[in-house]
Amino acid sequence: PPPAGASPGSGALNPFDRRLKRKQKNWAALQAEPAKCDYLREEVGGRIADRVFDITRTFPLALDVGSGRGYIAQHLTKETVEKLIQVDIAENALKNAVESEIPTVRVVADEEFLPFKEDTFDLVVSSLRYQSRDGCVCELQIHQVLKPDGVFIGAMFGGDTLYELRCSLQLAELEREGGFSPHVSPFTAVADLGHLLSRAGFNTLTVDTDEIQVNYPGLFEVMEDLQGKYILCMGESNCSWNRKLLLHRETMLAAAAIYQEMYGNSNGSVPATFQIYYMIGWKYHESQAKPAQRGSATVSFGDLAKIEGLLKRGKK
Repeated sequence: PPPAGASPGSGALNPFDRRLKRKQKNWAALQAEPAKCDYLREEVGGRIADRVFDITRTFPLALDVGSGRGYIAQHLTKETVEKLIQVDIAENALKNAVESEIPTVRVVADEEFLPFKEDTFDLVVSSLRYQSRDGCVCELQIHQVLKPDGVFIGAMFGGDTLYELRCSLQLAELEREGGFSPHVSPFTAVADLGHLLSRAGFNTLTVDTDEIQVNYPGLFEVMEDLQGKYILCMGESNCSWNRKLLLHRETMLAAAAIYQEMYGNSNGSVPATFQIYYMIGWKYHESQAKPAQRGSATVSFGDLAKIEGLLKRGKK
């Protein structure tokens, strides 16, 4: 990894401690019984694979950025992807990778500094990798290594992920300590995602969002499971330079009461929401379909608004 605080191609400082991120993910990959906390990544990996299958072509060479233990690869087939390169910042994650029927090469590298030549890959996939400096750095690297007419299919956590937990902790800290500090890495808002992909050079963009909600007995069970699933297996605990290292016991008890009061279910459990953004972007090629010239439309949106009325008349 580059020097602490460095960002590729600019003099801007990175708000994330990237060396700590690597340590977190390496430590996470060594934890016992990963199957107990893999279900979220496996589910999202399967949904990304479904989007790959929707594209009716075979990809000779594909790249999985931030692959972890290979949650996408296990759902792909060699008829769709002939060869796959898995990249992750943590070598321990790659050592414990799930086996796949696709011929695979594993490379230890920083997602923001991909060690590949331009125009190398036909397909790049990425599932729930951590948030980068400004949300665009990794996408820019991905765009560079894609071949013209290559496609990027990825998933990342949305801005409403764990909003119940974050709000409860913030309110408790404000009440008990007079201020609050972030305890989970920040997430990208859906309104910014299309703009970030466009800045990176992608076109023919598709962005959709989904939510996965899990119920727990209470806040402490939420945090225990997150330690195994969200933090341990994904290495996604907060690594901001301004992170707070601990929470006081009184603050945690207050947060548990707030969580139950604000978000509790009728049966006494509490929900934890994971918002997932799925994105598809293509690298430009002259063979791709181009938008029609401005003003060439033959039907106006005003006319389209009348369709519903015409249908009602037809039913009568």
